[in-house]
Amino acid sequence: MSSQTNILETILGSPRTVFTLQSLMMLTECNDSKKLTKSLHYYTKGGKILNPRKGVYSKLKYDEQEMACSLFRPSYISLEYVLGRAGVVFQWDDTVTSVSYLSREVDVDGKTYRFRKINPEIWVGMEGIEQRGNVAMATPEKAFLDTVYLSAGNCYFDNLRPLSIKKINELLPFFNSPTLNERVREMFNQKP
Repeated sequence: MSSQTNILETILGSPRTVFTLQSLMMLTECNDSKKLTKSLHYYTKGGKILNPRKGVYSKLKYDEQEMACSLFRPSYISLEYVLGRAGVVFQWDDTVTSVSYLSREVDVDGKTYRFRKINPEIWVGMEGIEQRGNVAMATPEKAFLDTVYLSAGNCYFDNLRPLSIKKINELLPFFNSPTLNERVREMFNQKP
């Protein structure tokens, strides 16, 4: 069996749907990045896999959340995407919103992926971020705090009931922001 077949079989047999060149080098145990890139280009031209962005490869059907977490690393899904699905905001679109080390908006296959820059010190310990396979996603409470922090308080939430104030208070110290503490207290009508 040729190494090219092994590479394609490894990709198609993996539970993951989105790969970076680095992750493929580890997964296929191929140490020659030029050889691997050549094989990936061959599979892309043959319609076996996709190359939606430089350095990012995927199966023909891929998970949008995996794509969001693979476009820029490190990053995690947060903000409106998480809050909409948690019932905190009612009007949201299908844009996948993430937090990362940079601010960008990327379109892949007609889908918009929006990244907002946040200070890496805020999420160094990954508190409030759940890792499921290749997807890192904020809890609703972390997404709430990210949104308030990034919008400087200029935001609106339709329904705060799905959020745990206990979890929010546990996450607040990681932001190290007295202003954020005050905004959250006002939103939940808490006394200082």
